[in-house]
Amino acid sequence: MISFTISLVVLIAGFFIYGKITERIFGIEKNRPTPATVQRDNVDYVPMKPWKIFFIQFLNIAGLGPIFGAIMGASFGPASFIWIVLGTLFAGCVHDYFSGMMSLRHNGESLPEIHGRYLGKRVRNFMRIFTIVMMILVGAVFVAGPAGLLAMLTPESLNTTFWIVIVFLYYIVATLFPIDKIIGKIYPVFGICLLIMAFGIMIMMYVKQPAVPEFWQGLHNRSLNPLANPIFPMMFVSIACGAISGFHATQSPLMARCMTNEKYGRPVFLGSMVAEGILALIWAAAACYFFFEDPDGIAIFKSGETNAAVIVNYLTAEWLGPVGTLLAMLGVIAAPITTGDTAFRSARIMVSEVFHIDQKPLKNRILISFPLFAAGLLILVFSLTDAKGFNTIWRYFAWSNQTLAAVTLWSITVFLYRDNKPYLISMIPALFMTMVVTTFIFISPTGFGLSPTLSYFLGGIITLAIMELFHIRERNLAAKSAPCR
Repeated sequence: MISFTISLVVLIAGFFIYGKITERIFGIEKNRPTPATVQRDNVDYVPMKPWKIFFIQFLNIAGLGPIFGAIMGASFGPASFIWIVLGTLFAGCVHDYFSGMMSLRHNGESLPEIHGRYLGKRVRNFMRIFTIVMMILVGAVFVAGPAGLLAMLTPESLNTTFWIVIVFLYYIVATLFPIDKIIGKIYPVFGICLLIMAFGIMIMMYVKQPAVPEFWQGLHNRSLNPLANPIFPMMFVSIACGAISGFHATQSPLMARCMTNEKYGRPVFLGSMVAEGILALIWAAAACYFFFEDPDGIAIFKSGETNAAVIVNYLTAEWLGPVGTLLAMLGVIAAPITTGDTAFRSARIMVSEVFHIDQKPLKNRILISFPLFAAGLLILVFSLTDAKGFNTIWRYFAWSNQTLAAVTLWSITVFLYRDNKPYLISMIPALFMTMVVTTFIFISPTGFGLSPTLSYFLGGIITLAIMELFHIRERNLAAKSAPCR
């Protein structure tokens, strides 16, 4: 528990220390008008109170990632704690804060438009398609789990199919209605429940004292098949939302359109990332209660259980009792649903920006949303009819999520470089995440399935090439814009 406690303290201290450094580098302007006031339309641009924005952002980005991903990633051992802490502070916070503030400075622009502004028209066009498809994937894959749990908790007549229909009907309403009418009212409640649940689990950890691995016991890979799941890059993709996630940057513009002052950027964007990191850290440590180690030091789930939802239910029932179980179920059910509906909302806004369609009239919102929901249903049907469909979709989502994070970090790097600000704060994590996603696609069985040595070599070459491309492009642009003498 000492390593867990140290990690927790570092995360909290990091918010105040590194968060302040990050804010100073960006350079907030407290008197600068924000999109919420200048472009208010009472649909997507709606001023809201900072505490509400924080909980909405937290629930938007949390989903099940920092819970399920952290539980499964905990099998890597103490290395997972290090990644959650360092990833959250030096990658996730930088990624979330700057992407949110860049959107705030550019009239609440969506992520593909931000990419295009700093990485060029071709990147913007590609990222429009890439990100919209990713939002539909998120909306689709985050339906099956909550629907299944609701079916377990309700009479047999209300089966999974029934709840899938109900969730999708809710998606439609939440996507079409003004952001303050549904999201602004119920998200803060669910966000508070999620934090209370995590706090309760943390207290019980100190009571139960599970065998949480310590740093000094070694950072070796404790997963069931270390050769097939090397810590690098597998752990950095498995534990995504609890450290850094490209999906976060797709949600930040929603809140950038509701923020009334730039000074709220640090508590909202950076603060929600740290809160998510703490959430992931708690569940990664709590999962150790479910582990035992064989003589070779391999972490194995007791009774062979690997379903993260079952582990959450077991822990909360045993540690927190009926009230805790209710809060846990609210979190496990509400978190993915609320992430899914804002994913569709983000997709609607992205499409509207591509075709310059005013979102104030309801008919325009319906026009854009209908094909998005149709696509989401098709993906969901595939994932339910094919035994391996869901797992396949999830693996590709996990990789595309981290790829999006790498691209966003490069956009931030260009933004800082052109503004003569310390761009290494984003370039270092950009290089690291580029190495992660390129190596993963080479080494993963769902990718090329190459040997680790060859995968690391190819990933390194591509990462260095992208870094050089960045310097060449920026030097050429600077030369073109320089005044003639």
